[in-house]
Amino acid sequence: MFRILRMPSDSIWQDPELSKRLARYRAICKGEKTARYLIAKKTPVKNPVNSENDIEDLWNNHDETREVFNIILNNIDKGKTTLTELKTPTTNFLDLKTKIADKIIENCHFCERRCYVNRKVGEKGVCKVGVNSIVSSAFLHVGEEPPLVPSGTIFFASCVFKCVFCQNYDISQNLQGDEVEYTYLVDLQRKLISEGAININWVGGDPIPNVHNILHSLRELDKNIVQLWNSNMYLSQESMSLLVDIMDFWLPDLKFRENSFAKRMSGIENYWEVVTRNIKYAYTVGSREIIIRHLCMPNRIEIDTFPILDWVNHEVPLSFVNIMAQYRPEYRAHRSEYQDINRRVSSAEMQLARDYADKKGIAWRQV
Repeated sequence: MFRILRMPSDSIWQDPELSKRLARYRAICKGEKTARYLIAKKTPVKNPVNSENDIEDLWNNHDETREVFNIILNNIDKGKTTLTELKTPTTNFLDLKTKIADKIIENCHFCERRCYVNRKVGEKGVCKVGVNSIVSSAFLHVGEEPPLVPSGTIFFASCVFKCVFCQNYDISQNLQGDEVEYTYLVDLQRKLISEGAININWVGGDPIPNVHNILHSLRELDKNIVQLWNSNMYLSQESMSLLVDIMDFWLPDLKFRENSFAKRMSGIENYWEVVTRNIKYAYTVGSREIIIRHLCMPNRIEIDTFPILDWVNHEVPLSFVNIMAQYRPEYRAHRSEYQDINRRVSSAEMQLARDYADKKGIAWRQV
């Protein structure tokens, strides 16, 4: 028999900023609002979709259909209509997104590494993932931020980053897990929901290489459950456009301010420009319900933490920030060339970060 877990105590929602900024998220959890992906499935595509459509045609159709989606979303949220009152279209917005994702995987650019390999014929890029996903685990997580638990976490193996300090390198780099088709993701979601999950938390490793299978799984799911994107956010603009309409909640990492340090730590280019672009897109075009995770690192508070908090304050001011002290030197961080990060963050450094967040009016205590 499944053990049903309850939502966190209502006491956490007595905080006015939490209840205001995460109002729609909480309403979905309580069954008072409708998950965005379900609304996408009731949104008819603007123009017919057929085998002759090239990727440009599909994107044009997608952008026009988004306007229809936003109207329907607004009408449902205001109580002007309900999901059951809407006709089920022959081809819906989620169908269109899935079709685009299936084309992207043939010339893969789900992330900003843009390997442009054809994963459908067995080619693999930096992520080393083929058509099927690799799932390392799935369970009810009670260690996430208080508003998010119990969270139905689905951990994918693989990551488009190569962080030298990765604490999950067994799944992110060594790809430990089971290769599965998208139908397995449907079953996992249903199981987690039956066990009491209040959201489906796509995480890893990183979920980015699995955009196509996530979309396919949501076409088969019919539960009113929050969809949560938990990621390093190094997505391509195309992937963000596919996800922004259907994700109810965003849990992005924002680790580095200096691109040179990001390159040295994670092996990626243009970190700041890509990740901040995507977080701001989720904020301005998407649900706006965001908890940014910032992992404080030794010797980096004034270099990374301060300017990151400044950016949040100016660009995405209604976001929460989890100022995290969990860094520890794992994986390759003990090597001689990484002596500057070969220790935990000190309590003095953490206090410096939190004091600066308070000075800037950042909401961090709630999460």
